[in-house]
Order: sequence, then C-alpha cells, then structure tokens
Amino acid sequence: MSNIHTAVVERDGEWYVAWSPEVPGANGQGRTKDEARASLASAIELILEDRGER
Repeated sequence: MSNIHTAVVERDGEWYVAWSPEVPGANGQGRTKDEARASLASAIELILEDRGER
C-alpha cells in the first residue's frame, strides 16, 4: 500500500475537518488546515497500524 493518501479538507465554521477517501474511518480536525492535515495523518497511521498495513 502506498504511503501517499488523498486529504480532503473543508472548513466547518471556525474549524477545518479532513478525511481520506482511501482510508475509511480516517478523520481529522483542527483550527487550521495544517492542524487538520496533521490530525488526519495521525488517524491514518493508527488505522494502518491496527490493520497491520504499516
């Protein structure tokens, strides 16, 4: 599996939310786009570790 994933980031009020279409259940949030992306990256890492794919 590739270590590159799509990140969809949208603004929701004062927050940004992010998710990856390639990794179901991976979501992140933050006050900035960078925080949301970092949160998503952490979620993806945890999910892939749990699946034994990393």
